[in-house]
Parts: sequence; C-alpha cells; structure tokens
Amino acid sequence: MRFDNRLLDEIRTRLTLSDLVGRRVTWDRRKTQPGKGDYWACCPFHQEKSPSFHVDDRRNRYKCFGCGASGDHFTFLCETEGLSFPEAVERLAEQAGVALPAPDPQAARREKKRAGLADICEMAAQFFQGEFAGPRGGEARAYAQKRGLSAETLREFRFGFAPDSRDGLKSYLAAREVPEAAMIEAGLVIRPDDGRPGYDRFRGRLMIPIQDERGRVVAFGGRTLLPDGQPKYLNSPETPLFHKGAMLFNAHRARESAFKASEAVVVEGYLDAIALFQAGLPNVVASLGTAFTEDQILRLWKFAPEPVICFDGDAAGVSAAHRAIDRIFPVLRSGYSFQFCFLPDGMDPDDLIKQRGLEGFAEQTGAAQALFDVVWDREISVARLDTPERKAALEKRFDDLIGTIRDERVRRRYQLDLKFKLSNLFFEQARQNRRQGKKDQAESQSFGKPREGVSESDDFGNERLVLGLCMRFPHLLDRYYERLARLPFENELHSRFRDVICRIIDQIEATPVADLTSDYDEPLRDLMYEMMLETIGFQQQKHGAVFSLLNHRFPLLKSNPPEDFVEAAFLHFLDVLELNALEDELSGELSTSDDQLDEHSWQRIQALSQDLSRRREECAREEAELAERAKKIRSAPPAAAVVH
Repeated sequence: MRFDNRLLDEIRTRLTLSDLVGRRVTWDRRKTQPGKGDYWACCPFHQEKSPSFHVDDRRNRYKCFGCGASGDHFTFLCETEGLSFPEAVERLAEQAGVALPAPDPQAARREKKRAGLADICEMAAQFFQGEFAGPRGGEARAYAQKRGLSAETLREFRFGFAPDSRDGLKSYLAAREVPEAAMIEAGLVIRPDDGRPGYDRFRGRLMIPIQDERGRVVAFGGRTLLPDGQPKYLNSPETPLFHKGAMLFNAHRARESAFKASEAVVVEGYLDAIALFQAGLPNVVASLGTAFTEDQILRLWKFAPEPVICFDGDAAGVSAAHRAIDRIFPVLRSGYSFQFCFLPDGMDPDDLIKQRGLEGFAEQTGAAQALFDVVWDREISVARLDTPERKAALEKRFDDLIGTIRDERVRRRYQLDLKFKLSNLFFEQARQNRRQGKKDQAESQSFGKPREGVSESDDFGNERLVLGLCMRFPHLLDRYYERLARLPFENELHSRFRDVICRIIDQIEATPVADLTSDYDEPLRDLMYEMMLETIGFQQQKHGAVFSLLNHRFPLLKSNPPEDFVEAAFLHFLDVLELNALEDELSGELSTSDDQLDEHSWQRIQALSQDLSRRREECAREEAELAERAKKIRSAPPAAAVVH
C-alpha cells in the first residue's frame, strides 16, 4: 500500500521522535538539550560506550555517527521491531490517532482475492490434517515418529497427509463449493493441457503447511514417503499468495524471538527447521530449498543484524554458501552481514541435534565464519600465485565482487581489509621464495626486533603499536590518514613502512597490491613480514598457542573490545607520539636559545610550553578514561568480537 506524504507527515508531527526512540535508549544527560530538541545516546544498532546516536526532534530524524544508521519514526520501528513499512505506519497511526485511508478499489479487490485463496489453503490444511490422523495416514505418522517429531510439534506445525488419490483434495474442496479455477490458482490442483479433468498436485506425501508472517497458510511443502520417490520435496508453485523467493519458512514464529535475541539461524530445509524448533531453538527459519534472494536477505536482517546461515559440510553445502555470497554482497550495508556455519561432513542439522543435542548445535553455530573470511577462503583455495598475472587475476576477482556492494561505506571497508590481507599474503609468499630452507624457529628468535640494528627509542613501542593497529584495523588508517601521514616517526624503517601503507590507502583502486609491494629493499620487506606476524600472530611451538606482539603490546585486544574503544585508544597513541615530538621540538628550541634568545624565540618557547602543558593534561585525562573503560571490559563476560 502506498501512503500519502501528508499522512506520514501528520503522524510524525503528532508523535515526538525522541519519545519513540527513548523507549529503547537512555539519553546522555551531558550532551542532550531537550529544550532544543537535541538528544544523544549510545546507539541501539551497534555496541558502543560513548554516545554517537543523535535524535533531532525539529527535523524528525535520527543518525548514528558511528555506524551510519539513520531514518525517521517509521524507519526506527522497522529496524528495532522487525516490522514492514506498512506495519510500522499502521502501528504509529494507531498511536497517533490518525485514521488511515481505505485502500483503493483495485487494491481492495486484490486483497479480497488473496484472502479467498488463503481460505482455500486453510481448508486444504484441515483436509490434510484429517487424513494424517485418519486410517490412510498411518505411513505418514510412522515417518514422523521415525524423525522423532513429538505430538506437540505435529500439532504446532499442522502436519498432514495427502492421500495417493487423483482427486481426494479436489473432491473435498468441491464439496465446499470451491471453484476448480480457484483450486488451480491456489496451487492445489493441476489442469492438464489436453483437456482432461484436473487432479491433485500433492499425492502420497507428508504435508507441511507454509505460513506467511501473519500465520496464514499460503502454500505447502510435501515430502515423498517412497524410498525412491521423486522429487523428494515438492513445494506449491508461485501463486498470488506464495512467492517462494520472498518467503522464509517459520518466519511468523521466529521473528519475535530472533529480534529480541538479535540472533537468527537459517537452514536449508523446513524439516531441519522444525527439528531445531522442537529442540528449543525458536529463532530458526528455512529458505524453502532455493538460492537466497535479495528479498529473503533483507527480510532476515529484520530478524537479526548477522544471521547465521547453516549449511551441510559437504561439497553441495559449500557450493550453496558460495551462491548465497554472490547474492548477499550487492545488498550489504553498515551493521548488517551474515555468518556461515558448515556442519561436519555428512551431517545435517537434524542429525546433529539427535547426536549432540542443542548444545552441540550451538557449538557449531558459535564457531561460524564471518562473511569476509568465507569469501577469502573461497578465492584463495583455488588461486595459484606463482606469477604476477595470477596474482593480478586473484585481486581482480576480489575487486569485481567487492565492486558489486552498493553501500559506499561497506565497500570501502572491504577494499581496505582486502588490500591489507592481500599485501600480507604477497609479502609472505615473496619472503618464502627468497628464503627457501630457513626455519620458522630461527626467524622467531629475532621476532619483533628492529632489523636495522639501532637501539629501541622511547617511541619504538608506541610506533609499532600504531602501525600494528593500522594493519589490523585498516579503517583507522583510512579515517586518520592525513594525521598519520604527517606524524614524525623516530625509527626510520617505521617511517618508511608508514609511507607504504599510506600509499596503499591513497592508491587503493588505482594500483594493484602486487605492484605496490614489488620494489622494496630487503630491510623494508623484513619489517613488513614482521609486522604481518605481529598483527596476525604466529604459531608457537610451545603449547601450540597463537601469539602476536600486537596483543602483547595491547593485551586488551584479546578481550575483543568494542570498536569505538579501539579507535579511542588508537587516537590516544597518536596523541602520545605527537606529544613526544612536541617535547623534542621544545628541547631543540631551548638548546638553540642558550646562545641567543630574542623576543621572537622567547614567544615561541612560551607558546610551545603552553601547548605542551595542555597536551599533557589531555593525554593524562584520556589515559585515565581508557583505563577505566579497560577495567570494565576486562570484567565483562566474554562476547563475540565486534571488530574486524
């Protein structure tokens, strides 16, 4: 239904946006100015500790300056409660006391027709349920018992049976004055092209009703009961009620629990979804056996920001995941993605639940891979990198895929992460080619030490820390590129390395990574490899533990701190390096002034001293605030990583 802008404006006028949003957030008292309609809070769409979410009552808009989420009354309700736009309008119109206009006659006719088809599907569901419970349903009941389905589950999902009869359902509906044309339109009866009488679409099958998000029966899935019966699963055809590419099985049951938990699990078959639901996982849906469509992807994001798609661990499951990736990439947006869970080879969710219970299944989904990691593995697993041309081909495949992302912010983030990950890969390969026969143990003995043989300065550790954070979180380098580019580094190799990674950022689309890293001398290559190890980690022989010097220098990274904390710490480390450079500059001015001190030099020394004093106070305050936040992060229960 289309809504007139004047109607939407009237609803916005009658409902204060801050009142609506205030039900889900706590306003920050320091920054909020209610008299000006200016409100600030921590964002409800992503984890953060400092308020970057802004509501402007005068403009009826909200915006998060952290994750980019923005919108109005209707958008907020859609994003926080998983409602469709028409549902949000209806809900807010009722709250505002605004009457909605009657639908136009043509839309009313279409809705009446759909309602009529839904009534027919409901009759069919009752027929199938009766057959399932009757004398002809014995084989179907035996199969359901074999699958371990309880009587309560059979009732909840309204299991049925379609008798192996040409016109069992057709006769049942005809006796209730349903025209054959309506049966055909509902997808229940097939009319042959040769003019013979129509016959039932579903025969000799276990029947499972497919319900829309309002809980109405709109279609059916039928599983054959014959060992060699084909097709194994048969779904209703496309009808005015049922669009396979836009629907998710069990969505009407799963939506509320998934939204409250911010977690959703997606499986391939509806019997798998039913088994998980019975085991105690209410927030599970199934894709009805088709490749994911854009409509399904967007609908899943109304349930949870990062649903877990669960695939069988065999070749077919991996192939299905790869097809899903190509559909997902174009519609990626800030704060929304997918995770991928590959079950042990040969097992489906139902098998896993039976063998290991819900805890075993949760272990598998808890180890789900991020979308970026699945894409990386997909491309690297088939790539040969023994020539410049093949390296360029790999980079082009990534570039082509990332280029399909419509959201500019997400596309940029993927480009950055990819370039740095490729640079690490190419550095490592080049080093292995140059140093054949050398042992990893020998390299780890000099790990993290400056190869140029100079002693570590006071700034050495901070410089390494800043560069390491740039490597692990390239978006920080991108965001603070100009500040980092002009930062004075004490260590000459660190300075050169900084120039390299800044060049990657500056020429991210113009120059291939292989070209950027091909002409550097041995000391710089060695440092690049060290930085790669520092950032990603290397395998220690003792205890087999993964360890990285970046985590050693910044131990809180092991606690998966929120992204805004990492950014605040990064800025603090930049401040410290700038402060040290300022102290060096003041020392230089003072030593020069020993010989001759004029008024201009004195004024400059005073200005530097005042600036230095101010910066010291700011650094001390930042350090205290970070320490306080770090204490809370360490004491918090373990959580999934939010930084990538």
